[in-house]
Amino acid sequence: MSFEIALSGINAVNTQLDTISNNIANSGTYGFKSSRANFASEYAGSQSTGTTVSSQTQSINVGGGVLSTGRGMDAAILGRGFFVSKDVSGQSVYSRVGVFSVNKDGYVVDGSGRRVQGYAAIAGSATLGAMGDLQVPAGQVAAKATDKLQYVANMSADWSTPAVAPFDPTDPQSFNGSMVSVVYDSLGTQHSVTQYFVKLATNQVVVHYGFDGTVQPTTTTLQFDPAGQLTSPAAAVALPLGTPTGAAPLTVNIDYAGTTQFAGEATTTANAANGYASGTLTSVQIADDGGIMVQYSNGQKQRTGTLALATFPDEGALTPAGGTSWAMSNDSGTPLFFTPGSGMAGKLTSGALEQSNVELTGELVNLMTAQRNYQANTKVISAQSQMMQNLMQAI
Repeated sequence: MSFEIALSGINAVNTQLDTISNNIANSGTYGFKSSRANFASEYAGSQSTGTTVSSQTQSINVGGGVLSTGRGMDAAILGRGFFVSKDVSGQSVYSRVGVFSVNKDGYVVDGSGRRVQGYAAIAGSATLGAMGDLQVPAGQVAAKATDKLQYVANMSADWSTPAVAPFDPTDPQSFNGSMVSVVYDSLGTQHSVTQYFVKLATNQVVVHYGFDGTVQPTTTTLQFDPAGQLTSPAAAVALPLGTPTGAAPLTVNIDYAGTTQFAGEATTTANAANGYASGTLTSVQIADDGGIMVQYSNGQKQRTGTLALATFPDEGALTPAGGTSWAMSNDSGTPLFFTPGSGMAGKLTSGALEQSNVELTGELVNLMTAQRNYQANTKVISAQSQMMQNLMQAI
């Protein structure tokens, strides 16, 4: 019986050595979680029969260090949760490895080429779309015509009425100041809108407009109160700019809210128009909130989706799979999905990766302990064998 007991010890230690060696081998593997072999004694009734490895405990809830990579498509999870991907068979797998890229078909994939799951973006809305494969749109982003211009400035109260009248855009003596804003038509062609400011009377400034060098018939009177605050116009001014060649009619609404008339230098604090030319995709990055952000050559950014993170009632019961990932098991429970930083899911750090949580020094100590236990069990077998040999010689 002692022979079988010692053999059970050797078999158990072999299993422990497999676990330790796997931990050591993956000490440099991103997102890897170490495991521990748990020994349990065995009995046949009241008779001891040895030992066995009754279970393997995964340290999934122990985070690894965070390594900054600077790569826009890398992400590390701080806290609970797993990235979700689907393999070619449609089976969901769960991983802590945030190494992503965009394949030739525009799909966001993990390091094993599996399609990453997340929520689609809904244009013009912060509401999450349906969950599924994340995809980056191909081709150019369409141009957007300018329809709003925010202009905030201080019209100096020290201005005097120009000596030259009437207003002439070619004669700087006929206006007190000017400012150029860039706007775009529906084709994405860039144009210039010039505002010419003329002191008309006490607390009044008239604005004349030019479009690509041509004076427009529209004028606006800015009226200020004795405290230097704008009283009129009370709403945005619609400035029709005609129809650029080949494009749709262009009208820009200029908002002067916040403009003042104080003594001192005339200054501009806001000169921001919406609209932009068309652009081509230049880069894709993951934001800290899980957003898949697409950068275009025209400077525009668009969110094309948001990464999903999965949590489980018992994460330690997940089944290890290839590619440093896990699969759902009966004991793990079904996944709950969240966006990063919401619900039970941890936050993301973009441009970083989670390192292995293997504590190498501890594993080496465990290795020496396993070696000692293995040798002790072999000594029992050796002693039992020697005793049997002595018995046979005595007979």
